[in-house]
Amino acid sequence: MMPEERVPLLEVEHLKMTFTSGKGAKKVTVNAINDNSFSIYEGETFGLVGESGCGKTTTGRAIIRLYDPTGGTMRFMGREISGPMTRELRRFLTDNISMIFQDPIDSLNPRMTVEEIVEEGLKYHGVKDPAERREIVLDMLAKVGLTKEHASRYPHEFSGGQRQRVGIARALVVKPKLIIADEPVSALDVSIQAQVINLLNDLKKELGLTIMFIAHDLSVVKYFSTRVAVMYYGKIVELAPSEELYRHPLHPYTRALLSAVPQPNPRLEKRRQRLSYDPAKDHIETGEERRMHEILPEHFVYCNSAELEKYRELL
Repeated sequence: MMPEERVPLLEVEHLKMTFTSGKGAKKVTVNAINDNSFSIYEGETFGLVGESGCGKTTTGRAIIRLYDPTGGTMRFMGREISGPMTRELRRFLTDNISMIFQDPIDSLNPRMTVEEIVEEGLKYHGVKDPAERREIVLDMLAKVGLTKEHASRYPHEFSGGQRQRVGIARALVVKPKLIIADEPVSALDVSIQAQVINLLNDLKKELGLTIMFIAHDLSVVKYFSTRVAVMYYGKIVELAPSEELYRHPLHPYTRALLSAVPQPNPRLEKRRQRLSYDPAKDHIETGEERRMHEILPEHFVYCNSAELEKYRELL
């Protein structure tokens, strides 16, 4: 865990999210989030990484309460946010947590101008003066690299990178404490991804943001995240400070993900060995229930005692 004197901004304990479809014999239950616990501290960027379908987006949407968790508790700024949804709780969440969505095309209303899209949150928060709202909107557009001329345009008139900047402006205009960035660069060209990540990093420093950054590519979060959690099929299997995770990846799934990251050096890329993850072969079954073990300070891995000893040998 992080040093005791630091108070978590967000605390998630034993979070579970189950989806059920079908009826009778065709009824299917999926554990999208399987008993995960973690904390996010003020001012940090917390990376949540895993392949598509592992539950990353579901975790973010459960935190902001777009989904109602099946089990577990969540506390934000010391207040429980996992209980019954009330008008007061909804207002508390919208005041303090914003989300940047993965697809900037689908997340922006095509019938609204950029100014109307960004100022929606200000209207909700009671900024009644149109002139004041416009001033705030133009200032935020400038912060994300857009101009006042862009304010009167519609989403279809922008490139993918520009649309994501609009999405970032919309999320930040209400001055939230926490930003949940749900794969904000995965729908963009590689050349644009670095621009958006650098923009988020600059805004984080300028505005004192705390960010939960969701991605499926470990290389994207390597230099951006303070700590990284790796998720596999709804379960966080490894959690560590970013540099530590890349220096000492322990869980076989983490090592498989890292082996898929291309190397910028052609000679190293030629020698790169791609690892595959097979749970049936890569784990030691002893009958002992697996749990999160702190193998190094702040470095947790999901394993049993026999696997823990095996992982210690890798250090």
